[in-house]
This record gives sequence, C-alpha cells and structure tokens, in this order.
Amino acid sequence: MPVVVKGDKNFENVPSLKAKALRINLNENIYGTFAEIGAGQETVRHFFRAGGASGTIAKAMSAYDKAFSDAIYGTEDDGRYVTEARLKKMLTHEMQLMEQRIDRKENPNKIFFSYANTVATIDFAKKYKGHGWLGIRFQLEPDEDYNEIILHIRFKQTEARLQQETLGIVGVNLIYGAFYKHHKPKKLLKYLYDHIDKDTIEIDMMNFSGPRFEEVDNRLMSLQLVKNGMTEAVMFGPDGNNILPAAILYKKNILALRGSFRPVTLVNMDMFKKSYEIFIRENKVDVDNAVVIFEITLSNLRAEGEIDEEDFMDRARLLCSLGQTVMISNFQEYYKLVEYFSNYSRERMALTMGVNNLVDIFDEKYYRHLSGGILEAFGKLFYKDLKVYLYPMIDPETGLLVTSNNLKVHPRMKELYKFFKYNGKVVDIFDYDQEILHIFSREVLKKIAEGEEGWEEMLPAGIADLIKEKQLFEYRSKVAEKENSNS
Repeated sequence: MPVVVKGDKNFENVPSLKAKALRINLNENIYGTFAEIGAGQETVRHFFRAGGASGTIAKAMSAYDKAFSDAIYGTEDDGRYVTEARLKKMLTHEMQLMEQRIDRKENPNKIFFSYANTVATIDFAKKYKGHGWLGIRFQLEPDEDYNEIILHIRFKQTEARLQQETLGIVGVNLIYGAFYKHHKPKKLLKYLYDHIDKDTIEIDMMNFSGPRFEEVDNRLMSLQLVKNGMTEAVMFGPDGNNILPAAILYKKNILALRGSFRPVTLVNMDMFKKSYEIFIRENKVDVDNAVVIFEITLSNLRAEGEIDEEDFMDRARLLCSLGQTVMISNFQEYYKLVEYFSNYSRERMALTMGVNNLVDIFDEKYYRHLSGGILEAFGKLFYKDLKVYLYPMIDPETGLLVTSNNLKVHPRMKELYKFFKYNGKVVDIFDYDQEILHIFSREVLKKIAEGEEGWEEMLPAGIADLIKEKQLFEYRSKVAEKENSNS
C-alpha cells in the first residue's frame, strides 16, 4: 500500500519499499548482482523479503573480511576500502562475471545490473559517524552500453543498526530510481530520501554517466543536492564531474575565493593569482599540499527568490574553462565556511576577499541568531589558523584607494577590527593590477545587455569568446532580441 512521506508538503504518495523491490523482482528482464561490504547485506534483503527474487538476483555477496575482499577485488594503493575507486572495482568485477557466466544468446531480453556499496558505519567510540559509497551499473536495453549512478553518503545517526537500515532503504531507492526514474534525474535525487528523514544521511556527491545520462550535467546535479537540503556544500572539478569534498580538502592548505563570478572578470583572476602567491609563501603552507577553491553561495544564485539554474550553469562553464575547482555552498556567513573546511583540515587556510566583503563580516546583523553574537562568530572564524587576503578597491565617491588601513567599519567594531588586523589576520594584497580596479561584474553584464563595446577586454582570455559562442548571461537575451527584430 502506498505511504505518505513525512514532511512532503505535496503529500505525494510513493511506493513502499516492498512495492519498489517487488516491481523490480517481477520484471522478468531485470537481472543482476548485489555486492555489499561493511554494513551487512542491507539492500538485498529487501528484495529477498519482497518475494519473486529468484528471477532477479543472480548473486548476493558480502566480502566482509578485508583479506577476502582483496582477493576478489584487488588492493587499493592507499590501503582504504571505503572509497570510490573500491566501489568502481566492485561494479566492474561483478559485471564482468555476469557477462562471462550468462549467455546473451540464451537470454536475449535480459538487462543486467550490478549494485554495490562499501560502507563504514559508526565506530564503537562514536568518534566517526560513518560514511559510504553506493552505486549501480545498469542497462535499460539488452544491447545498450551500461549506465552508472554513483553517490557518497555521510551518516548522521548515532547507532550502527539504524545506519544499516538507512543504507538498505537508500539502496532500494537507488535501484528503483535507476530503472524507473532515470528519465527524471532531478526527481530521482529526491526519491533517494523516500521513507527516511533528511537528517539521517547527507548526500554530498553524486555522478551520472552512460548513454541515458548524456544530457545530464553533473554540475547541475550538484546544485540540486544543496538546493534540496541534502548537503551543505558540493564541489566539482574542471571536467564538470562532482568530486567528494573530503577527497579535495583532507589535510590540505586551503585558499578560498567567494564571489558571484557573473561573469568571472580580470579582477577575480588577479585576486586569485596575487593571493595565491602570498599564500604559498606562508611558512605553514606547502605548495604541493595547497588547493584553491572558487566558492559560490546559494544566496548568490537566487534571482527573485528562486535559483536560476541556467545562470548557475553559465558561471560553472566559465570557471571550469579556466581550470578551477568550484564549490557551491549554503554558507551565507564566512565563519560557517571556515567551520566546514575545518572538518577536513587543520592546516593553514586563507580567504581572499574584497573590501566590501570584509566590511560585511564586521556587521553585527549577520550574527544576531548566535547567542554569543559577533564574538562567537569571530571566535569560530579566526580561532583557526586563518588569514584574510584583502584586495583593495577604489571608493566610487572619493576616488581614493581603500585598503585595510582606511576601510570603515561600524564605530562599535573599530577596536575588534584593529585587534585582528594588528595580529596579522588581515593581509593587504599590494601588487594588484591598478589598471583593472574599475572592473565590476555588474558593469560587464550591463554592457552586454545594452550592446555596448569594450566588455570583452574586462574578462580573462577566452571568456568573452565562450560567452558569445554559448550565448551566456545577458548575451543570450541580446541575441534573441536581435533575431526577433530581424524577423
């Protein structure tokens, strides 16, 4: 019988777990294997209990012992077992066995799948809450190349048994979604939380690949994870694929630049290059261990109260074309961003920002929800081994250059500001490019929208060409306007 998902404001009826598993089992063409490591065989048990599993489950196994697991799937270079590389080895190995052992000629209508997970649940001391990788490789037609969906989860529950049960539910939702919701990947994401509360797990990485997902942009899927409240932050690399934040940030020296990047300008890149030069000269920074993150907050993506996904993709394409790693977060305040980084690294970090951003940090209105107010926020922000690299600006009213020495904060904040500045927490960027200080993203967009000349020179090499070629931002509407007038 259908059940109502708690908290769903649309009260949408969704199939029960048994109904989902049974629908898979009763499809005479779906046939595959289950390989689950680290938390029992929690997913496959739903399919056994639903009934009719004999025509669906080719094999269910759990190579629980590490030595036995290594004998089957090989060893990892880093010696770890709960990794994406391990998951992919499991999927590949099991699918190869399927192809070898099942004669396609005798089973012309069979569509194969391989489901796998490798998981570490909460430890006895409850110090590490646990996490895991889940994935499915599957066909939708017998002669089709394989599709793949891979995701990473973090458990929030504090009992291993509950984590195991949650893992089984997510696994069923993933398999069901792969076969019956693959054509609606955004909805597939939401359906992963069927029958579980959002505060039980966090999904912080997900990638789609294969012929059925050729039109899916994984960067847009990243945005959905944050937009749907499934995680606080996601990251993707220059190739457009989502990457696990922990894999990039773990024990790293982190330099982060927050901006709208709408579009990315010469100023943005000058801020990056000059602050990076300072950062790698710091005595606690190892250049080989340093990572640069271009961060966009969800609030910067909102237009008239809604997130403009097309606008987001425009920014993403440009930053990726420059070879940058991008982070989308739900952290409006900087101290939350630093707290997030601190979950993965205790090494020296730095934030690059403009004058207006630093002034905003010293605005008390952003911290009224904290019992300790601005002092609590600053304790979280600057208690860590963190520095702020400040890029100057030209005051539009006076024409004077504004640096850390003459910027104006609220009178009540003057002494607090002086304390952090004179303790070396705020560092001016001196070797900036004076010729580009007049450039602002909003002015570039205005020039594009009004058909003015000269905006191309305000952007890094190749960016203007990309905006024209892909018709990004206001250039899109300008082209449409011209086409309408010609017709």
